[in-house]
Amino acid sequence: MGIFKAYDIRGLVPEELDAGMARRIGNAFARLLEAKCLVVGRDMRTHSPTISEAVVEGIRDAGCDVIRIGLASTPMGYYAIATQPCDGGLVVTASHNPGQYNGMKLCREGAKPVSGATGIADIERMCAEEPPAPAASRGEVRDVDLLAAYADHVARFADASGGPISIAIDAANGMSAYTLPSILERLPHVRAHTLFMELDGSFPNHEANPLKEENLDPVRELVRSSGARLGVGFDGDADRCCFVDETGQTVAADLMTALLAREFLRQRPGAPIVYDLRSSWVVKEEIARAGGVPIRDRVGHSFIKATMRDRGAVFGGELSGHFYFADNFTTDSGVIAMVSALNLLGREEHRDVPLSRLVADLRRYHPTGEINFRVPDKDAAIGELKRRFADGRQDELDGITVEYGELGDADWWWFNVRASNTEPLLRLNLEAATAAVRDRRRDELVALLGEPEA
Repeated sequence: MGIFKAYDIRGLVPEELDAGMARRIGNAFARLLEAKCLVVGRDMRTHSPTISEAVVEGIRDAGCDVIRIGLASTPMGYYAIATQPCDGGLVVTASHNPGQYNGMKLCREGAKPVSGATGIADIERMCAEEPPAPAASRGEVRDVDLLAAYADHVARFADASGGPISIAIDAANGMSAYTLPSILERLPHVRAHTLFMELDGSFPNHEANPLKEENLDPVRELVRSSGARLGVGFDGDADRCCFVDETGQTVAADLMTALLAREFLRQRPGAPIVYDLRSSWVVKEEIARAGGVPIRDRVGHSFIKATMRDRGAVFGGELSGHFYFADNFTTDSGVIAMVSALNLLGREEHRDVPLSRLVADLRRYHPTGEINFRVPDKDAAIGELKRRFADGRQDELDGITVEYGELGDADWWWFNVRASNTEPLLRLNLEAATAAVRDRRRDELVALLGEPEA
């Protein structure tokens, strides 16, 4: 796969993405949007200053002005694009990828995402062509420091009425290490125990991908040693996070979606809430039980954000650790998810209730977690599953989802298999009423799809 992905631009530096290509991308992006002004931010990777400056020059070549915000997490970039007088913008980042990667996350005005279907494919085509001569009047650059304003914005999500609360935080040497100090200064009720708060694009302590269980081990240990009520691990650009409870057990993102949905529905009774179709059935049940409107959606931030805007949803969550907030310009933020979890635990009725107990009743079904397969012909494999499981209740919202039995029955189960939008893989998620049914059905699917990826 090339550097132009379904949701962003990402590749090895300099083999796939160098300053020359970055300049072409910046120029193509400005021309695509017919922009007069664009925001540019960057993460802490060693090559991000070079890549971001090349992007700036490419934008200027198109006669477009630049608001350069410097170091910024992806959520801080979204904030800048949504609040500054601009036509869109981008953050130079490769998210959770290792240090030899870099890339860009792009938005239109109002922080609306640019995806493969809404512009990235056009940018790829434009970059393959000879770029036009620079505009007679090149764009100008204005440097703007938005860290304090962004920290104020995040702090407005906090409810300090519950009194002091402790949390363990692993910034993974990523961009949350840049934004969190200013945010935590504004949250005096939060007692933060922190790890790896030094910006380092080589990620010397562990990969900045909290979806991998081993990368949560440091924050698990910090939770136990500090007595914190919960722990959170961030990815490299801080748009995602993963949680552990006070015992160090992972609380999957779909279960956190269900918990946080209750909180947002207290504030906005009857509101729609969006979740991705890999999530546990418990998410739909809990949203409905709390009086909300559950909306199941395709995997991917561009789909979730569009559905939230279309349906007026107040909150959304994905199994991948993305949490979306209508009051955050309908964008995702790991830090606001953290603040929302602290609000939940700080409520008077929860003050003495551990997170493990709050989430216990949500663990009523038995998921496999996501299992990946490298399959030569993904479309053919999904077609075979449709035929093999034709007696189940099927839908094709994203890949193939099949459900068997009735909820509440001992033999109830469902699975989804979908093609990854970012890697040459099929991804399986399966859930069942019992662990025995889960394991038997999982083995059945694995026999059809082949050896899982390690």
